[in-house]
Amino acid sequence: MTSPSEMMIDFLKRHENEMIQNWLDDIVISDTDKHKEEVERNARRMFHLVIRAVERPLTEEEMLFLANKTAQERVDADVNISEFVYNVNIGKSTIIKWLNHSFMEHGGFQPKLDFVNELFDRFSYLAVRRYTEIKDQVLKEKELYIDQTHKERLTILGQMSSSFVHEFRNPLTSIVGFMKLLKNDYPDLPYMDIMQHELDQLNYRISQFLHVSRKELIESKQERMSLMSLLEELIEFLYPTLLDGDVSIQSHCAPDVMIVGNKDEIRQVFLNLIMNSIDALQEVQGYRHINVSCEMMEDDVVVTFCNNGPRIEEEKIEAIFEPFFTTKDLGTGIGLYICRKLVEKHNGTLTCRSTDEKTTFTIRIPVESTVFQP
Repeated sequence: MTSPSEMMIDFLKRHENEMIQNWLDDIVISDTDKHKEEVERNARRMFHLVIRAVERPLTEEEMLFLANKTAQERVDADVNISEFVYNVNIGKSTIIKWLNHSFMEHGGFQPKLDFVNELFDRFSYLAVRRYTEIKDQVLKEKELYIDQTHKERLTILGQMSSSFVHEFRNPLTSIVGFMKLLKNDYPDLPYMDIMQHELDQLNYRISQFLHVSRKELIESKQERMSLMSLLEELIEFLYPTLLDGDVSIQSHCAPDVMIVGNKDEIRQVFLNLIMNSIDALQEVQGYRHINVSCEMMEDDVVVTFCNNGPRIEEEKIEAIFEPFFTTKDLGTGIGLYICRKLVEKHNGTLTCRSTDEKTTFTIRIPVESTVFQP
């Protein structure tokens, strides 16, 4: 007497070409798929696995070769995995419909049909798992390439900076010195303050390149500082720039908000965030405003720089802290990168949140993040 398994195997073998053709007629595949011809061969291989599974249970190892092969081909073809899963399900539905139609009135076949269904589901799982592993590996390789590229660019920038600083800082120091002499000899000479301010700005930009060119941010002297005093100094320093950009600024900081760290580095961070805000506000018509606040929140000092400039798109929020990323025509793309590095050096964080109404940069630095050496 012929067993249900033998009857089903015989049926599958006799109708193999018809079922596979039905399967291929309904799948989704692009004309540009580089493995298009292999799809039919894979369908036939899967069909043969079904025949073997009807005869006896398959081990996972027997399915892995085809699952891994198919996953690699889908990655190479740059195909969305949902398309692959859809095509596998088409094959499952096609075969089960044929079997149901032919054996639905015969007893003893349902367990075999259930097993065919489970076989396709297991195959999909193994293929998708391998597809994900390959995609993750590709992503890691791309990230590694980007990191290496950034390091190479930083190394080149470091080499350029050494020459740049040597060529520009020496004459700059001489100019600043003669400016002071002129100011002492001719205190009423017009435009001296503006010239001094512009020279200070140039010196600041050179210092930015110095910071980014170093492999690590060097250790530096720590001191206890008042953030209110530091902000007052900065606002006074930036007054001509604020006036020229038609930007108003308000600072809200209690005199007892103190922090321990390197004053020059914290000043550079604050200065860069305010300068960025001034630049962004030039795209705004009408009222332009910056609000700076400092407060204690539990064990952290929190400083926010808020402006009513244009919104930064969500997908660019983290990118703006990457080296060489800039939205400015003449930007270097290193300012915010250095800011975050300097804040992290003080065991803090620098984040950004942007809406249609305002953009806010938030610095959080633990009060006890560093040890103050008197």
